Formats: sequence, structure tokens, C-alpha cells
Amino acid sequence: MARDRRRWLIAVALVLLVALAGCSGSGGGDAGGGGAPATAAAEDVQDQGTAAEKSGDGERAGSADYGAQDGQTRQRALVRTGTVALTVDDYDATRRNLTQRTRAYGGFVSDTGEQVHTRENRSWTTGELVLRVPKENFSALLEETKRAGEVREASTGTKDVTDQLVDLGARLENLRNQRDQLRELYEEANETETVLQIQERLSEVQTEIERLEAQRESLRQRVAYSTLTVGLNEPEPESSATVDPDKWYETGLLSAFVSSARGVVVVARGLAVGLAYATPYLLAFGVPVVGAVAFWRRRQRSPRPSAVRENAQAGDSNDGE
Repeated sequence: MARDRRRWLIAVALVLLVALAGCSGSGGGDAGGGGAPATAAAEDVQDQGTAAEKSGDGERAGSADYGAQDGQTRQRALVRTGTVALTVDDYDATRRNLTQRTRAYGGFVSDTGEQVHTRENRSWTTGELVLRVPKENFSALLEETKRAGEVREASTGTKDVTDQLVDLGARLENLRNQRDQLRELYEEANETETVLQIQERLSEVQTEIERLEAQRESLRQRVAYSTLTVGLNEPEPESSATVDPDKWYETGLLSAFVSSARGVVVVARGLAVGLAYATPYLLAFGVPVVGAVAFWRRRQRSPRPSAVRENAQAGDSNDGE
């Protein structure tokens, strides 16, 4: 009797845990609004803001805009991003300089990409750098980046993820409690079927905990390290074909030959296209005209019948004599 009762209690406990898991997944935002889990998550966010306030004087100098905010705003978890497009004289030199400055601010280059363009015998480079820097040094790096070349476009953005972190903290706390209860049930279970059910549910809960922990860690990294995307573009060189007409003789030999060869190709192509357009007209009108002219010239060259008869009669008379 006691054994059946224990089995019944374990089944009821499993049903309650599954129901609680569903509530935490669908109502995570409500869980973050109050209670111990939400408070713990909020304290975690507040600790991040406090740590930023306790940073050195050099860090505060690089983030004057943060110092101007009130205490409540500094406790928020903010993801800062920026984009700058620059025209630079030397792509490689600018890239090296920005990389060094980013490392000096405690950051790193997360992604890079560049493309070399070539026209005639000249080339220029364009590319993009994705810089990650501690949030307290974001403004300083942004200003230095703007001074690295001619700014064509610049923008910044801020996203508040405090509520997301609080929600994740509450859901993680709930799932960890479920994991502890499942472990206790696993220790008390005796029947194979019950043990397998608890193991399956325990595996699901552990997988969800790891997924949410990874998501929270990603958010924390985005808050701690701001992202600055920098586009670098060398100016496109002027074409050598645009030479002053009065100084055409200053054109290089290779450029002159290439330009002349291109002109020959253009003329030949134009003749070929014109011939293609004219061919149908030549077939439709030229062939009948040529045939008529040939027939007319042939008629002109052939003798008339009367002249043939006269010549024949003259020949007979000459034979009689």
C-alpha cells in the first residue's frame, strides 16, 4: 500500500514539474517582474553597472557620456553599436592604426573583409572592420575612428536588454529548482518505468538550462563589449583616358596602345553590328535589283532577231555570187 502511494506521489510530482516548466516558458516576462529570481537577476545587472562605475580614471575619460547619465540609467544593461564609413588615403595603414587603437582600449577585431579593385594599371582597396571594445571605451574609440579619414557616414545605436536579462535569470532559477526536485525524485524512485521518465525530464530541463545560460552569456558579452563597424574606402583613381587634349603626348605608351586597340575593337564591332542590321534589307531589295540589272545587261549584249535575219540573208547572197 505504501509502495503504491509513493508511486502515485512521484507521478503527481512529475506532472506538476512539467506544468511548472510550461508556465515558466510561456510567462517568463511575468516571472521577471517580481519575486526572488527576478530580484537576483536585477541585482546581477546592477552589479555590472557598479563595476563599470568603479573603473579607473582613464576609462571614465573615454566615456564622458556615461558619466553624464544618472544612477538609474547606469544600472541598465545597454548594448551599444556604431557604424562609420571613411574615405582614407592608405587602406593598410589605417587598418593597422585602428587595430592597434582597439587593442590599446582593451578590445579586439572580431571580423574583417577587404576587396582589391583594379582598373588599367592602377588599383585601390575597400574593406570593413568589426571592432569590439569595452563599453566604457566605446565613445573614445568612435572619436578616434572619425579622425582616421574623411567621414562619409556615421551612426550609433543603443538597445536596452535589461528586461531580457531579468527574464532569463528568472527562468533559469525556476529550471534549476525543477532540476533539484527531479534529482530528489530520481533518488527515491524504484521502478524502472518511473526512473526512465524522470531521466528523460531531467535531460530536457538540463538542456534548457544550458541553452538559456548560453543566451544570457551572449547578452552579457554584447553589453560588456560594444560593437563598432568601420568601412574603409580608398579613393578610386582617375582614368588615364581623361588626359588634357593639349597634352595628349604625355599619355603613356601602354595606355595609348590600349586605348587605340579599344578603338579598333569598337569600330570593328560597330561595322559588324551595322552589317547585321543591313543584311535583311540587302536580301529583300538588293537581290531583285541585281537580278534585274544583270538581265537588262544581258539583253543589251544579245543581237536582235531582225539583225540576225539580215545577217543571214547577206551571207546567202554572198554565197550565191
